[in-house]
Amino acid sequence: MDETDNGFAYRCLPLLIANRAGWFIPSPVKFSVWWKGGQNKEDLIIDVPETGSDGRIQSHFGSGVLTFRLPYLFRSSQGLNLWVKGPTNWPKDGIQALEGIVETDWAASTFTMNWKLTRPNHVVWFDKGEPICMIVPVPRGLLESVTPMQTPLETNQEIQREYNVWQQKRERFLSMLGNKEDEAVKQGWEKDYFKGVNGQGEKFCEHQMQIELKEFKRG
Repeated sequence: MDETDNGFAYRCLPLLIANRAGWFIPSPVKFSVWWKGGQNKEDLIIDVPETGSDGRIQSHFGSGVLTFRLPYLFRSSQGLNLWVKGPTNWPKDGIQALEGIVETDWAASTFTMNWKLTRPNHVVWFDKGEPICMIVPVPRGLLESVTPMQTPLETNQEIQREYNVWQQKRERFLSMLGNKEDEAVKQGWEKDYFKGVNGQGEKFCEHQMQIELKEFKRG
């Protein structure tokens, strides 16, 4: 995000919220991994410069899958699953996080975090402290309780009116920006969603501009 032009990515509030919507588990060491392209466990080469190897980082499944053994047994409240995933919006060339949802309210077993190498003969580095896993609590049954619907926008006149106001306002702003008009240039970008304000200037009272999670405590 820091590398985007003028920090443009920081203008996207949904991106910022998603980046912080979970807890990271960091890599315990700096290491490299590369895949020969085969299906055997031996086709994945892991090198830890400090020690040569680390038992927490393995080729366990084969097929170019890198496995992290997480030294934790998670327990959540009843009805709460744990979405085990890669760090949100954290692209990494040549490797892809594999994600899973675990019923941590009853299981008394640990789980692993896995990444799939996507390009043979390409070295991938992980730094010490770099996020290798992100855990996000999700209520079990939430998705099944949702009834998705697709309807023409004109069937809801209120929403259509709000949308039309937003669209006209946006087109006007982009036109002013394209013409380098002082007001638009000074503003730089539209901030209505960032501020939680609709086209009429009304603020949504539950709008969330940041998210602060509690840290894990030792008990």
